[in-house]
Amino acid sequence: MTDVEQWLRDQCADYGWGLGGVFRSRGDHAWPLVAADAEDLLAQLVAGGHILPLPKEPAALANVLEVGIVSFLMDRAADLPGATAARGTERGYPDVEFGGEAFGGGFHAVDIKVARRAVGARGNPLPRTQSRITLYTGNTYFRHPKISFPGVMRPFAEYASHLDVLGIYTLDETAPGRVADLELIVQQPWRIASRHRSSTTREYIGAVDKIDDLRAGRGEFDTEADFYSYWRRYPFKTARAVELLLAKELDR
Repeated sequence: MTDVEQWLRDQCADYGWGLGGVFRSRGDHAWPLVAADAEDLLAQLVAGGHILPLPKEPAALANVLEVGIVSFLMDRAADLPGATAARGTERGYPDVEFGGEAFGGGFHAVDIKVARRAVGARGNPLPRTQSRITLYTGNTYFRHPKISFPGVMRPFAEYASHLDVLGIYTLDETAPGRVADLELIVQQPWRIASRHRSSTTREYIGAVDKIDDLRAGRGEFDTEADFYSYWRRYPFKTARAVELLLAKELDR
């Protein structure tokens, strides 16, 4: 049996960003285009006007990164005998679900979390994320782990494990790919959880923001039980749609 957490770490150690920008089919150069290697190809594509920059806006760039990481992990799982992988919805939970005999049966939820390194006044990267990573939406599937919610592949409690792949990067405004010094970190969410929300307006559970603490799995809870006890009793607002879903479940 393969340990999912260690398998993820092993795969992430091989990951390379590799996205140089957005490709545009029309270019300004002679054909055929012949390149000596990948770097030469990228240089020629940029010079020929084929490459447009990725967006700098954090959420938009994070979406691009998340899609790339999920695709990479699913490709790796396809090469592992007895493993299954299913991609989640864009705004659902999890981003990818692993299962099969290779991982001991059952299902394992893996969410991809992308965060930008904070930058100081002089433009130097700081040892923390620009904003807290969101671990879970606190008032829906997390609060009610035995209920099926739209966009969630199965009830939260049915997962044998929950894992996060964190993508920490520095924004490079001069490069069309925008991403520099990408680091992937694999952790169990409770190990990097804080006692703070990641948003003042949404019902999100936030992670610690020091990058060394994320690497070390050094959150603000001593045990997994403490984490669940604290956040499942947190006074999140309950949306009307959630109330209706809960009422429907109780009427069954």
